[in-house]
Amino acid sequence: MRVVDADASLDERAAEGALRPTRLAELIGQRRVREQLELVLQAAVRRGVPPDHVLLSGPPGLGKTTLALIVGAELGTPVRITSGPAIQHAGDLAAILSSLTEGEVLFLDEIHRMSRPAEEMLYLAMEDFRVDVVVGKGPGATAIPLELPRFTLVGATTRSGLLPAPLRDRFGFTGHLDFYSPDELDQLLHRSAGLLGIALDDDGSAEIARRSRGTPRVANRLLRRVRDWAQVHGGGHIDRAAARAALALYDVDELGLDRLDRGVLDALCRRFRGGPVGLATLAVAVGEEAETVETVVEPFLVREGLLLRTPRGRMATPQGWTHLGLQPPRDVAATAAQLDLLAGVDDGAEPGRFG
Repeated sequence: MRVVDADASLDERAAEGALRPTRLAELIGQRRVREQLELVLQAAVRRGVPPDHVLLSGPPGLGKTTLALIVGAELGTPVRITSGPAIQHAGDLAAILSSLTEGEVLFLDEIHRMSRPAEEMLYLAMEDFRVDVVVGKGPGATAIPLELPRFTLVGATTRSGLLPAPLRDRFGFTGHLDFYSPDELDQLLHRSAGLLGIALDDDGSAEIARRSRGTPRVANRLLRRVRDWAQVHGGGHIDRAAARAALALYDVDELGLDRLDRGVLDALCRRFRGGPVGLATLAVAVGEEAETVETVVEPFLVREGLLLRTPRGRMATPQGWTHLGLQPPRDVAATAAQLDLLAGVDDGAEPGRFG
């Protein structure tokens, strides 16, 4: 029987947690957002006041939470973390806001999923740093104004279009995070490998970066799984051959599609003859939630030119058929140009979403 060293396990978890950069100077990628945010924070520090509220938007896994924690580190203040789904009542938000200290950073993840009453309370808190607490019910109800310390709200969302305009306008800085290039992911992987004590050569890093969907979270996850394979089968060293073998074992193909990505594309091509098909129907076909398909799978497939979102529904492109090793129907190949035009009309029409 093998005895597990608890201290070693703790060290491993601590090392993985240390993959997050703690200062803007350590952040790889997102150059434009990094420069803009650095200017906002430095100016606020020189004035001796909390900076404007910050809104970060972009697909999952690009570093919105990391940037929120960096804001606190750059300001030298604590960061309070909560999320939109956790705030279902205005009282929940009032309790959080009233417990903040002067200059503290409040990170509100998935801000677009906050309840409407809490959202309306947040307007006043962001602008005037006070909330009105209602005591009692009916005609005898009384609103008691509660003054708040000046704080900085950092909101994060994967669906910025769902934020109402009054809330969006109250953020002094809005940064949109873009997908990473393979070169940026290559730098990130070498940094992570150094922190985790992994022997990673340039070819192995390039192979993992190419299949990481432009997402740091995916890149770090694949790096740890390739490390596992290399420790068991490859002597602990990650080269191109080790990366390819490990990623094949974990069903990550040459373009970075995983089991769910290929499942969506396969269902679209084989079951629905390339579409158009509604999002809800497509999600049922692969046994996943519609939100997961829409926010996790589709952005990557669209970016790779394998799927189109049209007003009539989701449609596979000729490249999508070819990637699965299938021959696209003649009408699909003949109308590829028309599909591109449809994709530019509306990528989120209701018929495509619920059809």
